[in-house]
Amino acid sequence: MSGFKVIHDGVHGSVRLEGVFLKVFERPEMQRLHGVHQLGLAYLVFPGANHTRLEHSLGTFYIAGKMAHALELPPDERKEVLAAALLHDLGHPPFSHTLEAVILDRLGQTHMDVTRSVMFGGVRVTQDSASDIIGDIAPISELFVDAGIDPESVADMIDTPIGDGEFGQSKLEVEGSQAHFGGKDYLRQIIHGPVDADQMDYLLRDAHYTGVAHGTIDLDRLLQTIGIYHGDLVVDKGGVVAVEGLLVARALMYTSVYFHKTVRIAEMMLCKAVENADASIMEKIQVDTDCSLSEKLIATGGDSRRIMLMLRYRKLYKKALSMTTGEMEDGHLDRLLALTDYKRRKSVEEEIAQKAGIRAAEVILDVPERELLISEPRIGKTEVPILNGDRVKPLTKHSPIAKALQSRSVHDWAVMVSTPEKYKDVVKGAAEKVLFS
Repeated sequence: MSGFKVIHDGVHGSVRLEGVFLKVFERPEMQRLHGVHQLGLAYLVFPGANHTRLEHSLGTFYIAGKMAHALELPPDERKEVLAAALLHDLGHPPFSHTLEAVILDRLGQTHMDVTRSVMFGGVRVTQDSASDIIGDIAPISELFVDAGIDPESVADMIDTPIGDGEFGQSKLEVEGSQAHFGGKDYLRQIIHGPVDADQMDYLLRDAHYTGVAHGTIDLDRLLQTIGIYHGDLVVDKGGVVAVEGLLVARALMYTSVYFHKTVRIAEMMLCKAVENADASIMEKIQVDTDCSLSEKLIATGGDSRRIMLMLRYRKLYKKALSMTTGEMEDGHLDRLLALTDYKRRKSVEEEIAQKAGIRAAEVILDVPERELLISEPRIGKTEVPILNGDRVKPLTKHSPIAKALQSRSVHDWAVMVSTPEKYKDVVKGAAEKVLFS
């Protein structure tokens, strides 16, 4: 039994780790993820949602291994994909995606940027006070080099999500056929793609722990029908129904769990607590855990302490105003678009609070579209490459469901204003004047 370990996962069963992957899994950088909730503050609505980023990382590693086996990848490519899958969330801040918009504004970094820094030793997650226990350890990148894995290739797979253009290789129509140009995009697509190991695990895992049935996907059928065609990860036409199921599951989980109204209010309260703390709170925020950041915010005092204690005892702000896009006049939509800018939104929060006669920390203005694109850039991308014979066409050519999902909003509001319950009426009036007058 030496040289490997079998870890019992609540979703996938027994997951085997060996060699460099076992060494990496036992590193302090990975073990920190024990202290980061996968779904941030969603446990305040779904009490079972106490699973962590470490569990998700293990599950993504497991599914990536299944995909590598199904695609018959050579050993060197398989190792790189597994390394990227295991480390893809290494740089997540406390409470996962909750604080990403704040951190992006203050530090100009995403969790993928931090992952690269942690891998190469630019960011340390251990405290100097623990050096007698942990010792002096080399960066994870050096472990990969010793194992014959290129750490730069691994980092590139992690921090190269899908762009805004068409998914897949460049191709040219030639007398009824297709000429393709490109390299091995399928490797990064296993980590970041319309059908990838990351979202397959989080849908299954989040559905399991929240008790919401919408995340069920046909993993076996997806693994049976994926393939590589001219450098791209594709799905055979026989897997269209399974892909439709994955995309529907993703859309419904965003509506019912990730962008649940009460979950969003709790998350925005946490953002308020960070925004109202001293600037020093950001110094180690990328390597804090949920617990350590919470204690720091409580120790800060003032509005940060008040909000964190409200979250601890589930005394949440209440919705004062909520409107969908369809309820707005055309001129209002232009104003709303401006509010996707972080600093502009904070300024309008202060304006509403001033008009209501309360502190800015007691007003939350949520315009979720930008945060959605930061946390899940794949959400509107349903153009999964479908292989039919020797031709590749996007899923929307085969599936009206996929086309409909492109225009479906995953949240029930375009703008929502929340505040402590005692201020609901006055904030509602102030918000209507500031936003729509």
